[in-house]
Amino acid sequence: MSIELFLPLCTFAAISSITPGPNNTMILASGLNYGFRRSLPHLFGICSGFTFMIFATGVGLHTVFQQVPMLQVVLKYTGAAYLLWLAWKLAHAAPMSAGEASTSKPMSFFAAAAFQWVNPKAWVMAIGALTTYLPAGFKVLDVAMLAGVFGLIGIFCVGAWASFGVAMRQVLQDARSVRIFNLVMALALVASLYPILLGAS
Repeated sequence: MSIELFLPLCTFAAISSITPGPNNTMILASGLNYGFRRSLPHLFGICSGFTFMIFATGVGLHTVFQQVPMLQVVLKYTGAAYLLWLAWKLAHAAPMSAGEASTSKPMSFFAAAAFQWVNPKAWVMAIGALTTYLPAGFKVLDVAMLAGVFGLIGIFCVGAWASFGVAMRQVLQDARSVRIFNLVMALALVASLYPILLGAS
């Protein structure tokens, strides 16, 4: 991959990874409810799962979608339904006591990694990056480099959202504030579906 493509790719990866979306909304809520250290499996699951998804899509899965376009539609609406369920759970989540917070579990590494396959924003990012930044006649190494850029940059971008959630713990001290925060995050999850589903065919 040439430097002419590499630098714009890094810019695209940073902007698309730091902007609000389902992953960042959920990791923000996780940082608030569980703290940064306990949210690390969730964080690394997002970045690893998305990196693998880009790589797998780049080396052949995109061809499958072209041959069976209904598969991508099914994944899109499965992801939308799952996001609505997550939003419902978040909106109805009561503030946890210290004891509950120590026994309750944030999203696991594998759950976060698997979620990328039904995350509408992740598909938009992956397809957009692959179709825009892979050079003509690209090789597997080019796909691996592109995926690696997203994985590395994603750690810092998604990590920033988790850190922001931790910082919010210092502000949201009472149960009512935490309930309002969780409700706002649930609404943000629902809102993140609008531009994706609006473009559904």
